[in-house]
Amino acid sequence: MTSRQPHYHTALAAFALCCVLAPGPGGAEVNIYSARQEPLIKPLLDRFSKRRGVKVRLVTGKADALLARLKLEGRDSPADLLITTDAGRLYRAKEAGLLQAVESETLNANIAPRYRDPQNHWFGLSLRARAILAVAGKADTAAPARYESLADPVWRGRICIRSSDNIYNQSLVASMMHANGADATLAWAKGLVANFARPPAGGDRDQILAAAGGLCDIAVANTYYLAMMLQSGNAAQREAAKKIRVVWPNQRDRGVHINISGAGVTRAAKHREDAVALLEYLAGADAQRWYAEANNEYPVLDGIAPGAVLQAWGEFKADDINLELLGRLNRDAVELTNRAGWR
Repeated sequence: MTSRQPHYHTALAAFALCCVLAPGPGGAEVNIYSARQEPLIKPLLDRFSKRRGVKVRLVTGKADALLARLKLEGRDSPADLLITTDAGRLYRAKEAGLLQAVESETLNANIAPRYRDPQNHWFGLSLRARAILAVAGKADTAAPARYESLADPVWRGRICIRSSDNIYNQSLVASMMHANGADATLAWAKGLVANFARPPAGGDRDQILAAAGGLCDIAVANTYYLAMMLQSGNAAQREAAKKIRVVWPNQRDRGVHINISGAGVTRAAKHREDAVALLEYLAGADAQRWYAEANNEYPVLDGIAPGAVLQAWGEFKADDINLELLGRLNRDAVELTNRAGWR
């Protein structure tokens, strides 16, 4: 475990259950631990339950707390499936022995190798792009064309990005280490820190709000946050999001940094067959269309169009790095950001 991962008991203390899993009265069932919020996953689970006649029981919580719970429960865990965000977390779950390999022709056909574990312990179910977001009329016409350009002195005091405690940023740094090497990435991270408009605070949505509010000219965030703000029932969030333009970086070289939400069958699964069936359903056309239209994420299944908001931002070249490398390089990425003074 890295120094940035929460302490075992602290994670458990922060773990808020939406329900308690207990054996059903009989019949088929799948028990899920999900780091994805209930509104972002439950409609799909309800569809699967109706189609297959399987009772689906859902527990939601913070991603690191869910991993801690699975470790403590061991083989007595009631969870059959872990759903979480970021390849780095899925890698941690595999390394901790919390997941098991799954052989499925459907999953292998629907999910490109770079978006799943080489030994099939976990599978990406939706894609998210970490883009450069520029304030319209202020920075969008001269926005950085590459992630590397975020360290240029011209952006001194003009960039908002969340803490390096966040695994989204850790995975971005890991991808840059893979592309450019550790020394160049360290120099880049130091330059980025020098360009901060403020000490990192809040989540991705907070970076967008800060940029729209004039605190900075550039924000780095996952695009689905911007899409959600554009469709929000909160007028202030909608107006803030309208001030932001999406810039797709590194289009002349490796492409935009991509990560996933994904899932794996737990080592302790008591209902393995139905858990695998649920995984296959989530990677199928019906669920992938829902991810695209309702969640504002990019489908992992080829041939499924993204939602209207995402289509309006245009197509882009995506980095084709195997996401397993993001987990493998996570510890080194955390150490590098510490050395760079990125807190």
